[in-house]
Amino acid sequence: CLIELEEQNKKNKNKKKSTHDMNFMKSSLSNKIGFGALAIGLGSFIIQQTTYDVDGGQRVIMFDRIRGVSEKIRGEGLHFYIPWLQHPIVFDVTTRPKVITTETGSKDLQTCNLQLRVLFRPDLTRLKNIYQTLGENYHQKVLPSIGNEVLKAVVAEYDAGELITKRETVSQNIRERLIKRARDFGILLDDVALTDLTFSREYTKAIESKQVAQQQAEEKIFVVERAKREMEAQIILAEAETESARLIADAMKSGNEFLQLRQIEAAKEIAHKLSRSRGVVYLPNNGNVLLNLPQN
Repeated sequence: CLIELEEQNKKNKNKKKSTHDMNFMKSSLSNKIGFGALAIGLGSFIIQQTTYDVDGGQRVIMFDRIRGVSEKIRGEGLHFYIPWLQHPIVFDVTTRPKVITTETGSKDLQTCNLQLRVLFRPDLTRLKNIYQTLGENYHQKVLPSIGNEVLKAVVAEYDAGELITKRETVSQNIRERLIKRARDFGILLDDVALTDLTFSREYTKAIESKQVAQQQAEEKIFVVERAKREMEAQIILAEAETESARLIADAMKSGNEFLQLRQIEAAKEIAHKLSRSRGVVYLPNNGNVLLNLPQN
């Protein structure tokens, strides 16, 4: 019995030892998995906090708390930085539109409303200066002010009528001045177009009245010219008839040949008209009309 008890105890001890080993292995595996997950999560957090992406059409300059704004420009792709110490500043460098409207007076003191569309982008070589002097919303601070300045200066050089007849010249003048003015702030203008030009209601009404008066005057001139042409034609016709009558009188003085010619022409005309009429029959001057039958 003692031997059996000892063997049973040994079996129980071995069984407990195996169970303990298995539990230890499971615990170790769980700890390893936990540490691995923690390491992966921590690594992902560190990468997320220390990297940034630059998309297409963007450029980045770095602000450093120690050295200030960096001159280096970061292009598209993945970049690293030191959190808290450094801060990326993203600029959109694609060409974007901006509409500028203003109301100003012309050289002859007529009120006109203008609308200007510009396509702008920042100068990549001056991003640091743009950020330090104007900030990220540089276009909102610069373009409306210089646009109104240039528009009012150019329009004041032309009369209201010249703004319409010389619109291409006005647009070219505005384009050249505005491009030069924007370049001083580090802004490049790819296109400048004068899209709308309107005047006050009173001036528009005056222009319409003037056009109507001009059309009426031109119509009267045409009527007078037509009357002159008709009068000249009548004079020429009267002179021709006078000359014709003189020639006829001279011909009649020399003989009756002219009258005979006119009689022949009149007879030919009458015969031609009668030949085209129905119910008209030609009869001979002499002889029997019944097919030359003998007379009783």
